[in-house]
Amino acid sequence: MTPLLLREIADLQSRRMPGALCTIVKTGGSTPLKTGAAMLVRSAGEISGTIGGGAFEHSVIEQARQVIGTGTSELFEHRLVRDHNMCCGGTVHVFIESLGVLPQLYIFGAGHVGMSLAKLATDLAFVTTVIDDRPEILAPWQNVPQLAAVKLLNAEARDAIPTLSWDDKTFVVIATYSHPLDREILRLSLERRWAYCGMIGSLRKVALARRLFTEQRWATDAELDRIDMPIGIAIGAQSPAEIAISIAGRMIEVKNRTKNVSVPSLPRSIRELASGNSNSNEHALAQDMDCFPSLLENET
Repeated sequence: MTPLLLREIADLQSRRMPGALCTIVKTGGSTPLKTGAAMLVRSAGEISGTIGGGAFEHSVIEQARQVIGTGTSELFEHRLVRDHNMCCGGTVHVFIESLGVLPQLYIFGAGHVGMSLAKLATDLAFVTTVIDDRPEILAPWQNVPQLAAVKLLNAEARDAIPTLSWDDKTFVVIATYSHPLDREILRLSLERRWAYCGMIGSLRKVALARRLFTEQRWATDAELDRIDMPIGIAIGAQSPAEIAISIAGRMIEVKNRTKNVSVPSLPRSIRELASGNSNSNEHALAQDMDCFPSLLENET
């Protein structure tokens, strides 16, 4: 496979477009090209590279488009005289690999956890975008080689969200510097399509968010149950790198399951705090609400 073709594949995947990679894996007799020749086919039939041209290649392009449609890779045999009336006379086996649309990750917040998670996400083949309104925080990212493929968006979250694409392969991690901002992003995200959405925070922060969202009728309990909060798998994570690993673990769990994954049931303490049914914690929650006197004003 040529370096040019590798770049074409990388570009296709970075733009989250489907395709198929057609590779000659075995030949017999006289054939235009031999084992290792490869061609990239896009969904509309455009190609990069070649596996030999002619009627044979045209047939492979059509098979590749079928593979793109089904998402299932397949091995095809072509007998050049019998199947394509080509005088070469040989036999070619072509493996057509489906290149599906990669999952995309939106990280709201370019802090320590965001950077650690972005490094992991690129290795896990997530097309990653980081959104933060602080240019001075985003600036160091440009000097980290591991983050070269990460798109940096310096913008207010409320302005950025409508411009982003959202689908059933979208993953959202909310980890900004501000609790009210986290809640605003969560509220806007609930209106859109995604496979996974998680918000960083303590048990009390989660309880406060749930109570606020239900009281203001911004979301139902069922909708909030879809949110992974507190975010990540419970592994006792403490450092930003460990927290990022716990989040990545949850994202992998969701990505690799064919059906929607529900996050684990909330601890009883969170539900009690959120509902106001816990007398022992009611005063503490009220104090938390007092810490944000402009909360409702900021989030309406």
